[in-house]
Amino acid sequence: MSQSEQVSGNEKRKIRSTTRLYAIQALFQMEQLGLSTDEVVEEFVVHRFGEEYEEGQLSDGDEALFKSIVESAVNYQAYIDQLTDRALVKKWPIARIDPTLRSLFRAAAAEITQIKTPPKIVITEYVALAHAFFTEIYQANLNL
Repeated sequence: MSQSEQVSGNEKRKIRSTTRLYAIQALFQMEQLGLSTDEVVEEFVVHRFGEEYEEGQLSDGDEALFKSIVESAVNYQAYIDQLTDRALVKKWPIARIDPTLRSLFRAAAAEITQIKTPPKIVITEYVALAHAFFTEIYQANLNL
């Protein structure tokens, strides 16, 4: 029996939410440090999944989903960025927005366009994650 078959529905949702958080962080780290997909996937799976912090321990994450989000966001980045640019105000192309938000947009778009996660789930999950990253003032500007 695999790990995913042994956990409850609530635990599966928590693992998938944490996995999405890791994917945003990984994409941000790749952009800032110039890491390859393989380097960042290995770092997160080996050193970040299940890490303990002052606030508590994070879930192990879903390795397959994590890898799929990161690889899809990287492999389809030009396409995803074009879609995002079309949705943004002309004065604010994706290259100009906050790098964390850019990583969030790319991860969410990768899930919708490549992984085929239902949009309602993706929107709900990534809006919740945006709240974790951004202040109330910034959220108001994002219409979250």
